[in-house]
Amino acid sequence: MANKTRVMILFGGKSAEHEVSILSARNVYQALDKTKYDVTLVGIDRDGQWYLSQNAKDLLDANPTQLKMAGFGSRVTLTQSEDHSQLVAIKNQTPINIDVCFPVMHGPMGEDGTVQGMLKLLNIPFVGPSVLGSAVGMDKDVMKRLLREAGIPIAKFKTLRSHESLPSFSELQKELGTPMFVKPANMGSSVGVSKIKTEVDYKRAVAEAFKYDTKILIEEGIDGREIECSILGNENPKASLPGEVLNNSEFYSYESKYVDPNGASTKIPADLPKDIVARVQQIAIKTFQVLECEGMGRVDCFLKSNGDVLINEINTIPGFTKISMYPKMWEASGVSYTELIDKLIQLALDRHTRDSKIKTTPDLKSGSFKA
Repeated sequence: MANKTRVMILFGGKSAEHEVSILSARNVYQALDKTKYDVTLVGIDRDGQWYLSQNAKDLLDANPTQLKMAGFGSRVTLTQSEDHSQLVAIKNQTPINIDVCFPVMHGPMGEDGTVQGMLKLLNIPFVGPSVLGSAVGMDKDVMKRLLREAGIPIAKFKTLRSHESLPSFSELQKELGTPMFVKPANMGSSVGVSKIKTEVDYKRAVAEAFKYDTKILIEEGIDGREIECSILGNENPKASLPGEVLNNSEFYSYESKYVDPNGASTKIPADLPKDIVARVQQIAIKTFQVLECEGMGRVDCFLKSNGDVLINEINTIPGFTKISMYPKMWEASGVSYTELIDKLIQLALDRHTRDSKIKTTPDLKSGSFKA
């Protein structure tokens, strides 16, 4: 087919979620309909260098903890020609035209608006929320303040920056109770997150969280079921059937998500009454819209025994691994993995077409501008 859509899958990056991104990219590549899309794989190494994959087997067969982007082949950069965005190799190879980018970069320097801003400047359509939604969705402190302002229920929390004095454990215990959770403000996949019950735990957890960010959150522990809901759409987003995370460990940590095969399991769809399903879907869509998101997002919440739903966070580039909740919840809702990828790409192209109609010059009544 001469008119295939040219998709660039962008993955890797400088985030602590580098390996998870590689796994996500592998699954997105496998799910893409190759009769409809020409796929270009671009990996970003931990130093921020971009590499073009000459062979999909480099990605499909690699151990994500050992994959060296430099082994892909040519270093590349994005640029613009007169009529198109292009991927240009450093060593003067033939430019590759790009119609749309599918970023599967989790965490800082990928999910936080940085890559989205670059793509927007280069006029490249991209999957997922734009600059503002991505930045707000990454920063848990700003996210929770916006949700609180909108009247969406959340857990109590305190924000601490690296230059500020550390509150005493007893002070926090009075305000937030125990257990508490300490986490970096800008990170995902539970990297740097600790559950604390004692003062010794507290000091260790704060030091761990500050390894990954200059701003951390200390939150009250919520006694409730961990429910997640996938959102898809631009102006009129839809919610999937919710799923549930069933922990077999202290909490849903990075290890229980990706390392320990017995650390956690999922129930998709979650075993919930219809009225609770509707409540979760409604609050998930509202969260998505309040945070200025479009395209996709996975909203994580807590369901308390009294039926109250509290929002934990949103993930604007949720995982796309074989065990990831976002595609699995849509599959349970009747949307296959391949169909989901199609929809996400079309949403990216639709938004780009819509936004390209926005005027960038004012209407002037006279024909000249004052010097």
